[in-house]
This record gives sequence, C-alpha cells and structure tokens, in this order.
Amino acid sequence: MTRRFLTALLALALGPGIAGSTLAADGETLFRFYCAQCHGIEGKGDGPNVTGDFPVDPRDFTKTAEMNKLSDADIRNVIIDGGPIADKSPMMPPWGKTLNDAEIKALVEYLRQLCNCTGKTG
Repeated sequence: MTRRFLTALLALALGPGIAGSTLAADGETLFRFYCAQCHGIEGKGDGPNVTGDFPVDPRDFTKTAEMNKLSDADIRNVIIDGGPIADKSPMMPPWGKTLNDAEIKALVEYLRQLCNCTGKTG
C-alpha cells in the first residue's frame, strides 16, 4: 500500500512538469496565449486588442506571399526583440525574456503552418 501511495504521489509531482514542457513546445497553445490578442486566433491580424484606435495593423500570418519574404531567423528576431528590431510596430513586445528557445522555435513553426509557407532561405 505504501509503494502504491508513493508511486501515485510521484506521478502527481512529476505530471505537471511533464505536461508543462509538452505544452511549452506547442506553438498553437503559445500563439493563443501570447499572440492572439493582437494577431487574432487564426493569425489574421484581427485580435480583440485591435480596435478602431489601435495605431497599427498587426501582421496577418495567413498571407503566404508576405510571409514567404521572411526567413525563420527574421521571425525569430521579432519574437525575441519585438517589432522595433525589424522597423515594425513598437506595439509588438519583445518575448525573448519570457519564452525559451524551444518555445520560440515552436511559435515560428506554427506561424509557418498558418501561412502554409517555408519562407525565405539564406
């Protein structure tokens, strides 16, 4: 009985960490939490924060032609350092101190799914 109890306790203790790391690498979950407020749940730039007085139009990640002009490194840099790093909106915050490398990679991969494109190489 004690062994079963300890096994259950260990599973409970480790469970959230394992689940958390799995969720952390899920680009869609990260996008919905960090990005959808401005970029919209489908990535079309129509999030709930974008009202009539919003100073810029957030990028529409579903526009394949526009997204194909960007390399993964370009997208990564904007995620890490925010919009001003790419002469884009100061409304785009830097996430480099919030997200780890795996999470940023997962976000870039998810954005590539939204645009159905691979982007600029080199």
